[in-house]
Amino acid sequence: MTFIPKPKLHHPDLQKNALGYTRRDYEGPVSTLCAGCGHDSISAAIVKACFELDIEPHRVAKMSGIGCSSKTPTYFLGASHGFNSVHGRMPSVATGANLANKDLIYLGVSGDGDSASIGLGQFAHAMRRGVNMVYIVENNGVYGLTKGQFSATSDKGAKSKRGVINSDEAIDLVGLALQLGATFVARSFSGDKAQLVPLIEAALQHKGIAFIDCISPCVAFNNHEGSTKSFDYVREHNEALNSLDVISGRDEITVDYEPGTMEMVTQHDGSVLALRKLHTSYDVNDRVAALSYMQERAAAGEIVTGLLYVDPNPRDLHAHMDTVETPLNALGDDVLVPGARALERINAGLR
Repeated sequence: MTFIPKPKLHHPDLQKNALGYTRRDYEGPVSTLCAGCGHDSISAAIVKACFELDIEPHRVAKMSGIGCSSKTPTYFLGASHGFNSVHGRMPSVATGANLANKDLIYLGVSGDGDSASIGLGQFAHAMRRGVNMVYIVENNGVYGLTKGQFSATSDKGAKSKRGVINSDEAIDLVGLALQLGATFVARSFSGDKAQLVPLIEAALQHKGIAFIDCISPCVAFNNHEGSTKSFDYVREHNEALNSLDVISGRDEITVDYEPGTMEMVTQHDGSVLALRKLHTSYDVNDRVAALSYMQERAAAGEIVTGLLYVDPNPRDLHAHMDTVETPLNALGDDVLVPGARALERINAGLR
């Protein structure tokens, strides 16, 4: 595959972040996806989020599987680490890499075919283990690379471009993530940049598994009347749960807010997620209520977007396994290879 590089020269007055990088420094080659593809909007949101968070590109490890969605890491963070795995196997590769070097920021990009079909088991174990990563599913409800067949997330009753009606129930990855113990769960829409960018920023600063199901219409095969994942359908049926801002850690500033207008969720690194609720009765810290609300609004034909659940005190895989502070790939043989006596003690304890 040929990738079209972007010009290296750019305007000298482009805005720079605290590291001295411009937004162009977080981009990649020119996208080869279809013009208007929602996936490119998600890539742009990732670029903006990393730029605004002053993240050094070399600290990010991009992971993907197979599919249109898994091509997108090529088009953002060109100076980052990257690994394109086989179909559906991105979560296990990300888990192994995270265990070896927890100092990197792991960003996994997958699709509804990659995660909800062949990779469903891998998706489930990443959620239940709490791998410290951002897991984004670019969900368009079709297999775009193989000409638009229904995927496992296609809604029952949805119509294909050829007029075929889907008779199978959809797999709801958000519901699975909530049930399997994910500590940050959100759903968004590729066409809603104002909501998606702060969600990604908050996810990048969350310690634990942060899952974002992003509806991303396929302009070639799933953007027609009768599709439940088209641009028009999502805009007409979008039930935005909250609007968000991410505030980086700074010295204390005292202000006077009206009671009940905002909920502040402090992340593990000191940054604050400012959640402006549109539904004042909704509690983003209640996992059971989130599941119930999703099912209630789905029955009403609505697509709920926004931050659905966040655990204010998350624990990741390293906390569960009680690993040492030093990344495992930085440990020497004196620690990693303790010798025959240590092995004998382990074996004796298992008899």
